[in-house]
Amino acid sequence: MFVQITKEEFSKEVNKKAWYQTNNIIWTIIFLYPIFSIIDFIYSPDIWIQFLIVRIITVLVILGLYTYFQNRKYDYRILLHISFLLLSIISALLCNIVNDQQLTIYFLTYSVIILFFNLQVFWEPVNSVIQGLVAIMLLAIFFNTLNTYNLDLVVNNGGQYFIIILFISCLIPNARYKVIEREVRSTILIEKSNEQLKIQNHDIAEKNAIIDMQYDRLRKLDEQKNSFINIAGHDLKNLIGSIIMSNNMVKEEDYRLSSDQREFVQYISDSADKMQYMLNKLMDVKEIESPELKFNMEIFDINAEVQTIFKGLVETALMKNIHLVDNILKLPLNVKLDKVFTGQIFQNILSNCIKFSQTNNNIRVVTSLQRQRFVFEVIDEGVAIGQEELDMMFNKLKTLNDASGHMESRLGLGLSIAKLMTKELGGELTYKSDENGNYFRVEFYVIN
Repeated sequence: MFVQITKEEFSKEVNKKAWYQTNNIIWTIIFLYPIFSIIDFIYSPDIWIQFLIVRIITVLVILGLYTYFQNRKYDYRILLHISFLLLSIISALLCNIVNDQQLTIYFLTYSVIILFFNLQVFWEPVNSVIQGLVAIMLLAIFFNTLNTYNLDLVVNNGGQYFIIILFISCLIPNARYKVIEREVRSTILIEKSNEQLKIQNHDIAEKNAIIDMQYDRLRKLDEQKNSFINIAGHDLKNLIGSIIMSNNMVKEEDYRLSSDQREFVQYISDSADKMQYMLNKLMDVKEIESPELKFNMEIFDINAEVQTIFKGLVETALMKNIHLVDNILKLPLNVKLDKVFTGQIFQNILSNCIKFSQTNNNIRVVTSLQRQRFVFEVIDEGVAIGQEELDMMFNKLKTLNDASGHMESRLGLGLSIAKLMTKELGGELTYKSDENGNYFRVEFYVIN
């Protein structure tokens, strides 16, 4: 998280801090400066009344200036310079009119005022240097006009302490100014960072609320899905049971059937058994909710299985005037796979080719053995479906509609299932669609 501070923001905060410190100085002067008359009462009783009045007037002038500057939002530095100048004039005057026995105490009092001022003030160090020079200049002016002492007497009676304290106190604002600037910068950074964190926390809370709401919707949809599967599964079980029972009744009188009819009855029986097997897998809730589907691995001749699928779809193809070309290898090739799901892969691919192929078209079904791998190929040399649409059909479980609206609604579910099952069974499925037509290829390892 990167926070930037603009010049306006920094200047505004610095000004607030400066006025805070200025308030402390002004109100301290207003409340404490008249008390300095106690020193006058003790050490200069002959002039303390006059200077008490002067101090009170000075405090009232400073208070009036403070109110005026705040209302007009003038620069606080000017207010401090004027206030310090008024205090310096009175202190420099006192240091030059009292007798030599009281010089030390008044120089120390003047030093305390300057030290307090520089300890509290927040401004550029050059301002304190200017005030220091003004203090020395005022002392020099009043010394030349009012004082009858020589310079050595003034220096030895508190003047040396005043110069030392004045020099040291002028160094303080430099460090203080840098420290407070860093504090102001840190304060702004912390405030802005906290503000950003509040915004981010608010955004996170909103997103969490959306996630929770979506999670509830998904949970409800999952419950509806499971409920639908249970209802549909039980209904399908009854229908498949009726098909099997009816087919068995026909089998009992197979002596009355022709050879073609017996073949169809056997095909119905095999298809019903496969449907029942797949439905049982679907209805197994533990397997539905587990990340992996448990297959019933068995050794079988995969060419024979392809031949069975091929024969079962010949009539479907003829209904669309499509000719299936049999280039299925007659050599038995054994694999160890789930026979039902493997057959479903070939069934989905070939039936989709028939569904989307144009009439009066040839579709070749080819199997081969290449580098100890069984290869199943479907070659449709008709109009290409399109690689992009084929990608969607293999990768998304949703309905894809042809842009022209004249072809059938293309459901990618069967091909998506074929791709998923091939991968789960350890095989590889590839496909392409170009100007030469549509091509599908499935590979499985064979058993030596």
